[in-house]
Amino acid sequence: MTRNGILIRSVDTVNNGDTIVLRISDDKFLEPNGNLDIPTAYEDDNVIVFNKPAGIPVHPSLKHHNDTLGNYFAYLFPELTYRPVHRLDNYTSGLCMVAKDSHSANVLQGNFRKVYYAVVHGITDEYGTIDAPLARREDSIILRCVREDGQKAVTHYKRLKYNNKYSLLEINLETGRTHQIRVHFSHIGHPLAGDELYGGNCQDIQRQALHCGRLEFNQPVTGRKITVNADFPEDIKNLSEL
Repeated sequence: MTRNGILIRSVDTVNNGDTIVLRISDDKFLEPNGNLDIPTAYEDDNVIVFNKPAGIPVHPSLKHHNDTLGNYFAYLFPELTYRPVHRLDNYTSGLCMVAKDSHSANVLQGNFRKVYYAVVHGITDEYGTIDAPLARREDSIILRCVREDGQKAVTHYKRLKYNNKYSLLEINLETGRTHQIRVHFSHIGHPLAGDELYGGNCQDIQRQALHCGRLEFNQPVTGRKITVNADFPEDIKNLSEL
């Protein structure tokens, strides 16, 4: 999908007078790729939850045709349509849920809770809430910033541990804006380790130190409460022990 010839996403804003072009393909056909190493954290007849490593996109794109979570799903379930319930950034690791049928996808949409863990520069307060509206930077289709005319964005955090360089945080989002965690912690002077885009340092980790470590939802058919956890990957473990 493009706006005035520039690639955009379904969540991006369009304006009166923009030219929007959609290239529509059969989402059921994704090139299967069984060579990807993507562990399964939970599975039943209606849902599968992957523990996505950093560096694997959720969706195919112009630069990623066959190395995504969608391609691995197509390998596991060639008869099913790929229906991710939510997404993670390419270099964010952790739990990502995919519905196996349209009913489950509809029931789960917006009806789940994600808990993130991040390693940020410096020593934060023990607890905190960041309430700062977010908007797209005028000079970029990717970067976000805190701006008074932006969309409401609220982030709650708790410090779990710290050392002389970093704080390990548990993060709960009240809203789910693009790059919300990354921009909010940069805004308060504690950018994520490895997040060069928003002021972090890559000295000890080569990607933003952000991990979706807990996912809570009700099973879409039985209603049973399900909680899925995923341990920190080694790069984040190493940071929290420095």
